[in-house]
Amino acid sequence: MSVLFSPVNLRSLTLPNRVVVSPMCQYVAQEGMPTAWHLVHLGSMALSGAGLLCIEATAVEAEGRITAGDLGLWNDATEAALRPVLEAIRQYSKIHVIIQLAHAGRKASSEVPWKGGELVPVSAGGWAPVGPSALPQKDGEPPPAALDAAGMQRIRDAFAASARRAMRLGLDGIEIHSAHGYLLHEFLSPIANQRRDRYGGSLDNRMRFPLEVFDTVRAIVPANKPVGVKVSATDWIDGGWDVDQTIAFARELKQRDVDWITVSSGGISPKQKISLGPGYQVPFAQAVKQATGVTSVAVGLITRTQQAEELLAQGQADLVALARGMLYDPRWGWHAAAELGATIDDVPPSYWRAPPHERGGLFKHTTYGAR
Repeated sequence: MSVLFSPVNLRSLTLPNRVVVSPMCQYVAQEGMPTAWHLVHLGSMALSGAGLLCIEATAVEAEGRITAGDLGLWNDATEAALRPVLEAIRQYSKIHVIIQLAHAGRKASSEVPWKGGELVPVSAGGWAPVGPSALPQKDGEPPPAALDAAGMQRIRDAFAASARRAMRLGLDGIEIHSAHGYLLHEFLSPIANQRRDRYGGSLDNRMRFPLEVFDTVRAIVPANKPVGVKVSATDWIDGGWDVDQTIAFARELKQRDVDWITVSSGGISPKQKISLGPGYQVPFAQAVKQATGVTSVAVGLITRTQQAEELLAQGQADLVALARGMLYDPRWGWHAAAELGATIDDVPPSYWRAPPHERGGLFKHTTYGAR
């Protein structure tokens, strides 16, 4: 039996398989509100055959957006705009849907990637980023404002408010973004955090604010719904955040009953030196899983069926999350199931005739009459 297509439980959620659609920023929202593109994109991903769909990094406040095109969940308007997208997905798919809540920190007010991704100054319509310390993301940029106690409380409250909105929308869980050089990762990393108060310096101090945010969100999400965290396991910079510190953070999260940890890497600085290759981040997920026992999600150039199946069979991770692979092949889950001799249950009747003859039995329900 395929491991990739075996069920897994996340609190009350029973996922039919271990394929996750990664949260993928689309950068086309308007004032934080989804557009028709989100309906098209998320609708397509909902029919991918995956067991879990995670909505892209969603800002908890307007100033926490990476770009002006980021999705948000910070007011009644953004909440109301997301509702019809979710209703459309639920009308045609049984996939479980969660959302990734995020704050961009010092990487906020950026141009969209296809226009260079550089910092947009206030004079050009941007806004002033914040961070744990007044240290810019790139040399030559103006530094972010170092958060004071009131600013940190505002952001805790923003995560709380967004979590409440997510629960009102009926989302199945939340992932807290603590990776890729954004605010919570900035607090963790000594590259970005050089505070001299109780939120900087020692590892315990640097973990304090991200753990407070987790506690805040976990207290709001009902006990039957899961909350996970995405981390960068290493900064890929000497003297930065590393795997040992990630494991220490994961142990603290485990004590707080975290439901999964998605293990990525990088993003804190353009000075990083990343060794890219298929599955290049899988060893980080394996290290976290083996050291802590926390359910781990592997990411990073996982594109082939056998690659995903083998890493799960070898115990390197518990689930796999795909981004680019899903964009290139929006029916990745169908094709993987066909290759592994598994079946897909969540398929709308209009698509029941899709599999080629030699893939008969791919869908559990395929009775389709015609005159």
